[in-house]
Amino acid sequence: MFKQKVWFITGAGRGMGVDIAKAALAAGHKVIATGRNTDKVTNAIGNTDNLLVVKLDITSLQESEAAVKAAVDHFGTIDVLVNNAASFYAGFFEELTPLQIQKQIDTNLIGPMNVTRAVLPVMRKARSGHIISISSLAGFVGQDFCVAYSASKFGLEGWMESLHLDVAPFGIHTTIVEPGFFRTELLEPESTNWAEFSIEDYANRTAETRTAWEKMNGKQSGDPSKLANALLTIASEKQPPVRWVAGEDAVTAIEQKLNDLQKQINAYRDLSTSLSYD
Repeated sequence: MFKQKVWFITGAGRGMGVDIAKAALAAGHKVIATGRNTDKVTNAIGNTDNLLVVKLDITSLQESEAAVKAAVDHFGTIDVLVNNAASFYAGFFEELTPLQIQKQIDTNLIGPMNVTRAVLPVMRKARSGHIISISSLAGFVGQDFCVAYSASKFGLEGWMESLHLDVAPFGIHTTIVEPGFFRTELLEPESTNWAEFSIEDYANRTAETRTAWEKMNGKQSGDPSKLANALLTIASEKQPPVRWVAGEDAVTAIEQKLNDLQKQINAYRDLSTSLSYD
């Protein structure tokens, strides 16, 4: 039996957030769609009675609290939170400035923490709810040129995995989503920030890697509308997964890492297990 829910979605002005908001609305749910530019959110999603557009910069706890209050005042509750808003700082570690790395972590890790902190009292009171955080394949498998992004997403996953244990006693579910390469706007100039420094030792690799990333834009294999509809399925489950790998490329890469980890454990098993007091 269908149960109408209230969805709170961050970063709903572009990219995957638009697809998630449209899918939830099409399924008959109520949606709070947030973004730094409310006109952009409205233009991307449209106008319906089941939609509330709210201004939100997730790096501000004050704005997060205000947005959640507006949502509860309008729809009465929040059943599903989708931490989707993110940015991408690309470059080798030495070529990224400390400020760029800080901004990456502020947006991709502290931002979802701010919004979740504001939403949790609502869900605890209801003794129900579902927190979905959009991570990345880069949150489980590191790769060059993605050190800042991976640091933020690995942090997001560690926080979410532990948060699950904090809030499960209140009937609140959590799900980490690990998409591979989807045809979103993440690689568009508005979303991608390149390293500011140029170090000669990295110059050739930087040029080659940046060109490869730019050529990939618009050609990613994953369909974000299919991911959005899959999220509706997951959010309707009685026991949703704590972690969900999205996309064939992500499944392949994560399975490879799990195999590599098992080999590393086995290679040093005797040494690893010989460290207890005699």
